[in-house]
Amino acid sequence: MTKSFDRFRAHPWHGLSAGDEAPTVVEAYIEITPFDAVKYEIDKRTGYLRVDRPQGSSALPPTLYGFIPRTYCWDRVAALTPNATTGDGDPLDICVLSQQRIDRAEVVLSARVVGGIQVLDGGEADDKIVAVLQGDYVWGEAKDLHDVPEVLVERLQHYFLTYKLVPGERNPLRIDRVYGHSHAAKVIHAAMKDYSSNFTLT
Repeated sequence: MTKSFDRFRAHPWHGLSAGDEAPTVVEAYIEITPFDAVKYEIDKRTGYLRVDRPQGSSALPPTLYGFIPRTYCWDRVAALTPNATTGDGDPLDICVLSQQRIDRAEVVLSARVVGGIQVLDGGEADDKIVAVLQGDYVWGEAKDLHDVPEVLVERLQHYFLTYKLVPGERNPLRIDRVYGHSHAAKVIHAAMKDYSSNFTLT
């Protein structure tokens, strides 16, 4: 008896789903954890994690950090960000709070969206969605950003304002505002539409 097996794993960006309950609950592919001193990023061609760079400062990511599959930050996402010239051309980033220690990347999880941080990177829209691990005993009931302690949101903002710092060079990043679930849902919808408009899945 011959058994057939898939020979290749799904590409995390194109082969996974944003989730049937998006934008309230989304699937997230995690690239880095709060314990990583090196920033890893998905290699768009192969789907494997690539070493992007050492963390630019002594600050480590305060949450799990990755992206929502089948999203793309382009014109529709940029239209939701005043002063943005375009989207950054990457999948939509997501930060996920978890009470339990998750210390490995390249995992997929379900996350309840609570808000986001509007980041401009050299004039490009680079939103960071904020979410909580679905079913988490501490964070799982949070539904909006005001359900998360302000100090955690401040830590996220500090991280994103420093994680690309290069000595002697101007910081390309700025944060325009933080927002709750309602606007985060619009950003996710826009990123899903940007994806479907720019990529054809066979």
